[in-house]
Amino acid sequence: MVRNEATQALAPADIETFKAFMPELFAGSVHVDIQAFSPLIDSSDVNPECWVRIARMVYDHYDDYDGFVVLHGTDTMSYSASALSFMLQNLSKPVVFTGSQLPVGVLRSDAKENLLTAIEIAAAKDDEGNAIVPEVTIYFEDRLFRANRTTKRNAEHFSAFNSYNYPALAKAGVHITYQPHLVHYSDPKEPLILHTSFDCNVAVLKLFPGIQQPVVRALLHTRGLKGVVLETFGAGNAPTDKWLYRELKAAVDRGIIIVNKTQCNTGSVEMGLYAVSLNLMKAGVISGYDITTEALLTKMMLLLGENPEHAKELIGQDLCGEMTID
Repeated sequence: MVRNEATQALAPADIETFKAFMPELFAGSVHVDIQAFSPLIDSSDVNPECWVRIARMVYDHYDDYDGFVVLHGTDTMSYSASALSFMLQNLSKPVVFTGSQLPVGVLRSDAKENLLTAIEIAAAKDDEGNAIVPEVTIYFEDRLFRANRTTKRNAEHFSAFNSYNYPALAKAGVHITYQPHLVHYSDPKEPLILHTSFDCNVAVLKLFPGIQQPVVRALLHTRGLKGVVLETFGAGNAPTDKWLYRELKAAVDRGIIIVNKTQCNTGSVEMGLYAVSLNLMKAGVISGYDITTEALLTKMMLLLGENPEHAKELIGQDLCGEMTID
């Protein structure tokens, strides 16, 4: 981002700005090519069409590079990076998302360190010449996270992202320390498969004390609705009102996929642990375990678009490290 001198508002930075701010990009031992989308947009305007453009660029140039770095605004970075983790099946090269909290050109901007380290990670190989972290990740401040485990946690500090339910894949200091045992490895012999069909007829229903039946009914009867992320209390609990059970059961019977996602950042859904979650099980709600809302939404949209007949079966399965199933 750069600050517009006329309005003083932040706007997307073009490639020439990055080149002027970071001549190191082209002075190191790593060969870097840059491609930009036109027009540049704020990440708040990102949608599945943008995800397809990013993923297709990786797919089309997959054999040309050792790794890829995606510069992306922080507001929706976890959504985009999560989406690509599902879109790029059998990925065996790094795709590292990064950005900054302070705009390019500001004296204390974190853009330079984030970008240069992301490039180093994308190019990193082990002694056998294999990519060290061949999955979609987010690098920010000094941590490398699995993309589909991340959430933006802070709008103020440089540590904007966290992975609450899965450890960092690497930590950057004077040296970058990788944790290979935590990395998701695909079979390098399998070809990269690109998935691009999204169905956006999904919604998030966040429960709260005092939620009323007309609100729930209106959402569940949205025309064309196919999937719902149900954000519940604690370990996947919900009010025991009979009307809530009836509305959820009726929606499931109509073919709507409803997945139980805890509102807590840390921890997992454990349906049946408490009596107040039994009605959800009876209604046919599926456990989302410890998945993030960002990963669950993008996974649901892609499954409904690519494989609607098996979406209900696959939504509760771990496809690429996005959830921990005990």
